[in-house]
Amino acid sequence: MKLKYVKYLFLLCLFLALPAQSQTNHQANSYAEREDVKAFIDEMATEYSYDRMTLDALFRVTQPIPSVLKAIRPPADPGIRSWRTYRSRFVEPVRIAAGKAFMQRYANELAAAETRFGVPKEIIAAIIGIETIYGKHTGNYTTFSALTTLAFDYPPRAKLFRQELIELLLLAREENRPILSYTGSYAGALGLPQFMPSSRRKYALDFDNDGKIDLAASPVDAIGSAANFLAAHGWEKDGPIAERVTVSGDGLQALLDEGIAPQRRPSELATRQVQIQKIGAGDTATNGRLSDQPAALIDLITPDAPTEYRLGYQNFYVITRYNRSSFYAAAVMDLAEALKDSSVSQ
Repeated sequence: MKLKYVKYLFLLCLFLALPAQSQTNHQANSYAEREDVKAFIDEMATEYSYDRMTLDALFRVTQPIPSVLKAIRPPADPGIRSWRTYRSRFVEPVRIAAGKAFMQRYANELAAAETRFGVPKEIIAAIIGIETIYGKHTGNYTTFSALTTLAFDYPPRAKLFRQELIELLLLAREENRPILSYTGSYAGALGLPQFMPSSRRKYALDFDNDGKIDLAASPVDAIGSAANFLAAHGWEKDGPIAERVTVSGDGLQALLDEGIAPQRRPSELATRQVQIQKIGAGDTATNGRLSDQPAALIDLITPDAPTEYRLGYQNFYVITRYNRSSFYAAAVMDLAEALKDSSVSQ
């Protein structure tokens, strides 16, 4: 019997095994009868030669997940963003201790990733720590159900999640793995490094050389995959990440309005009516001098406290490709510094 029919029969048996009332609820609330889902099945069958019977069976046992929609929606009262509050969630004793242990246990693998991709081992470790506390919180949602919910019942980002649903289906077929076996966050992110399915297909590696990629159970695969992602997005080996600075001048807001992509060399800023000075040693060996590579001015705002500023270079921008937030990139940088200090002190 062909594999696709085995999968269909498995899903059909799963459905028939439900109690009668549950079957009625699934029939009433499942996605299979929706016109937009039928169009999606047609697209998958036409463009990707995906088996219609398999998709129909999957959507018949899939219902919207209210908790996913609740989690993805912005809060009704978002309040004011606070860098100090955000930083305190991630650069704190639990993650630092867990990160120190992680770096000890996987020292050889982190060193290998650093050598191959040029990404410092403490940056790799910091990202995995911020994403899931080294695998402690990877999420327990069925990824197909979560992405289906977002693709068809969350209009603001439906296009993005619809594409990720396609990527997940293609990933499952490539790996010859049951689609319902993938689990992760409410947004569809997978494994220790929380890769979306599209990133999982493009950047995930079998870094432990066991013949398969497993971001959920193999920290070594997670290490290599996170490093590969950063390298593929333009990480510069031995390049600066960001430098803490003080700034003043009439051109400050105009510089901030240019965004987080590095565009201006620090030596140019005086001509733009901005005075800038480095604070401390930063993360580069420049003896108190600013690196003169293209940078962006980053403002890390905390209500009722002085704003912190950093010059973000190419590597800072690369971290924001992982999570498009300057707060996130600054937290990765700060946790990495704490982990580096810990490793040096042993």
